[in-house]
Amino acid sequence: MQISGVRKTFAGRSRRSAPRTALDGIDLTVAEGEFLCLLGPSGCGKSTLLNMLAGFSAPDTGEVLLDGRPINGPGPERGVLFQTPTLFPWLTTIDNVLYGPRARRELTPQVRQRAAALLETVGLAEARDAYPHELSGGMRHRAAFARVLINQPRLLLMDEPFGALDAITRVAMQRFLLQLWERHRTTIVFVTHDVEEAALLGDRICVMSGTPGRIRATFDVDLPRPRDLAVTDTVEFAHLKRRVREALEDSHR
Repeated sequence: MQISGVRKTFAGRSRRSAPRTALDGIDLTVAEGEFLCLLGPSGCGKSTLLNMLAGFSAPDTGEVLLDGRPINGPGPERGVLFQTPTLFPWLTTIDNVLYGPRARRELTPQVRQRAAALLETVGLAEARDAYPHELSGGMRHRAAFARVLINQPRLLLMDEPFGALDAITRVAMQRFLLQLWERHRTTIVFVTHDVEEAALLGDRICVMSGTPGRIRATFDVDLPRPRDLAVTDTVEFAHLKRRVREALEDSHR
């Protein structure tokens, strides 16, 4: 994926308000199979950039390319996960997972088998007939993962997906995501404002500055994979966190 010279401006909240530039001069390349973390303060344009990658909005200037072709709208090759899992409350877990293929009229026996295998992968095989209100927060997030993965996306876009979880569930979901990425190596762009989360998960961290959003610094995460939570106790992890935090603090100045 290639992002070149992207700028995005929003109209003011009233006729008298000046337009607000959310992003200005964003240049970024995301390699196939890479786990990229976008880190920055609230209002720096992280979610705006993710929405462009998803095809929910378009840049005012510049271009966003996937396989050399402009992204002009949403597509099944790009899966999106938000902070709150968007499951349909009237559908069971398995029917939520199968919603995309059913809507595209691709509900074959092979797809049903893949859905069952995905529920095994995310640890929800026994909850296949449960409704969302019967699932815990972590289980709902894993069901949302399965619903995205059934489409076999090449790019997974995640907008602070664990931000609303309690500390214990958040750690469990980070561990789950690391294991899932090791298995599938799907390209991931992960938005967060948590330095430790970015250092734990990512291959690379892009620190964004405040309004207008720009990429302030980029860090390669040279920590070994497969990676687990034990890496957070190492000197190398602490050193990386300090460097990233310093860049984040500089972005406020």
